[in-house]
Amino acid sequence: MKRNWDDDDNVADKVLFGLIMMLGLLVRSISRKHSTAIASIIGDFLYKIIKMRRPLVENNLALTFPEKNISEIKAIARQVYRHQAENFIEVLRLPMIKTVEAAARLVDIDAHDFLAKTIDRKQGVVVVSAHFGNWELMAHCTGLLMAHLTLVVRPLKNHAVDRQINRWRSMSGNRIVYDGQALREGLRALKKGEILVLLGDQSDPVGGFSTEFLGRSSSVFLGPAYLALKAGVPLFVGISRRDGQGRYAVNFEEIDQTGLGTTKADAEELARRYTKVLARHIYQHPEEWFWLHNRWKLPWARPFSLPKC
Repeated sequence: MKRNWDDDDNVADKVLFGLIMMLGLLVRSISRKHSTAIASIIGDFLYKIIKMRRPLVENNLALTFPEKNISEIKAIARQVYRHQAENFIEVLRLPMIKTVEAAARLVDIDAHDFLAKTIDRKQGVVVVSAHFGNWELMAHCTGLLMAHLTLVVRPLKNHAVDRQINRWRSMSGNRIVYDGQALREGLRALKKGEILVLLGDQSDPVGGFSTEFLGRSSSVFLGPAYLALKAGVPLFVGISRRDGQGRYAVNFEEIDQTGLGTTKADAEELARRYTKVLARHIYQHPEEWFWLHNRWKLPWARPFSLPKC
């Protein structure tokens, strides 16, 4: 969905946009193997030298995995930065993935049950995903390999970058909806039998509903649950994960709606159910999640610096 911006981006934003576009030209001119190597260098630079949000990342990991020692926490944190740098590089390479064949070389999708209960029945569906694996690559390739998606996204502060990212997001036929319009546009999409995708691992700034997430009380958006129950459609958790061989595996898991109606309490219960599934994936593969986000904005969860090994 197109969004109108004033052409008044400040100089810093324009410079950042230019640098990102130049880096995009570079990584699209070399092999994926070499671009992955560049991502590892960038990740290590951000973790070891710049130390961008490093106390926050290590604190979050330490609180989530109290059984792990300092060396283990730091090892996971380093992989987090490498993976997020690789995600960024792979987003810049999205324009190279133009065909079904190109997408199939990167992504394996296990969607038999998903298709049987949704597209095959011409029924809409809510997919809850997370900042896990490479969510942008998953959406782009799924749009090519399976069906076009309606993606609910937050606008980026840099207007030029936001416009460009959305162009890439929609290259495979996917449609973009900003989060402020998710309720109206989401219900419309579901009634038309579309696949509505939302990220369900971010905190709700209003903080109206909280549940356990990775061992701590966390505010959770009720939007995905409300939309699924209101429209009377299935809700699946969709996750992508690196397979260690340069490819991604995408899996869909249906969330049971047994006994649920359309009240707020029902939406809260459904949100608890899919939040537990998201947490399970993160516990199993913590290096794949975006720990740089300040997910727990609570006084007792303030970042601290781990002692040196």
